[in-house]
Amino acid sequence: MRMALAEAVYTRRAALGWTPAELAERAGLSEETVESIEESDVDPTLPLIERLAAAFDSTVRIDPAREPAMRFEAHAA
Repeated sequence: MRMALAEAVYTRRAALGWTPAELAERAGLSEETVESIEESDVDPTLPLIERLAAAFDSTVRIDPAREPAMRFEAHAA
């Protein structure tokens, strides 16, 4: 799941045009932590995933049978 989280975070952050520092500030994380997440060096925990989803104003979808296995989907406006 580390790789799935890394891919989901990078994909959503890039789609929003945010830097790792911007995501870190919005999520209440250090920039180093965001970079570690994107490098697959952080175990995904529910509190971390919830914090990232809130920062992205998104819902997280996890489905190991699909690719990508994890994704952040923007809330409907």
